[in-house]
Amino acid sequence: MEREHIARNMARFAERRVVPLIVNNLADANVGKYLTRLIDYLFAAARYAAKFEEKPEGVYKKPQ
Repeated sequence: MEREHIARNMARFAERRVVPLIVNNLADANVGKYLTRLIDYLFAAARYAAKFEEKPEGVYKKPQ
C-alpha cells in the first residue's frame, strides 16, 4: 500500500511540473491527461491494496 502512495505522490509532482509546459504549448495536453489518469489509478490501487491487506485507512480531516 505504501508503494502506491509514494508512486502517486511522484506522479502528482510530475503533473505539477508538466502543467506550465502544457500552458506554454511546450508539451502535448495528452501528457497532462495521462498523468491525471495515472494518479487516479494509483489512488484506486492504494485503496484496493489497503482493503486486500486489511489495513485501516486514515481519513484526512481539515483543521479548523
